[in-house]
Amino acid sequence: MRIIAGTARGRRLGPVPSGARPVSDRAREGLFSSLGPAVEGARVLDLYAGTGALGLEARSRGAASATFVDRDRAATAAIRDNLARTRLEPAAVVTAEVERFLFRTGDPAAAADLIFLDPPYDLEGPGLDRVLARLGSSAPPSEGRTVVLTRGNRSSIHVIPLHWALARRLTYGDSLVFLYREV
Repeated sequence: MRIIAGTARGRRLGPVPSGARPVSDRAREGLFSSLGPAVEGARVLDLYAGTGALGLEARSRGAASATFVDRDRAATAAIRDNLARTRLEPAAVVTAEVERFLFRTGDPAAAADLIFLDPPYDLEGPGLDRVLARLGSSAPPSEGRTVVLTRGNRSSIHVIPLHWALARRLTYGDSLVFLYREV
């Protein structure tokens, strides 16, 4: 895996931690082409971050800041390593369950302009629905927000907040990538 474009273009990322399923280079390239100027200056929240590839790509393309959240210590160690490899520091790296992180005191998603959700494909039902509902109840920045959700092409239908408009649906192999605009 590598950074596709921006200031860290071509830099290789470290080994993928066991159990992580990173978004492919091809899918990231298509996703970021679809996001276009929404990345420049964005405050990014990368949930279920794994290797951090999505947030790192955003930082490389001009995002102002990034917060990476994953429950797995090996994953957050890999993110820290990848931040050093790409020289895209500083960034916040949080080892926590995503649901707990979102429901902690305050509203950690409120400051994010761009949110990446790349949960394990086997995360279905109430757990994912609660995360989506919490993000939907978070006050979006005045300019609006973009939420990117990746799912397996065999996953069940997820419950999306009513005020999220589907902007794009992309398919890459067994992955579906949904871009929602929230205003």
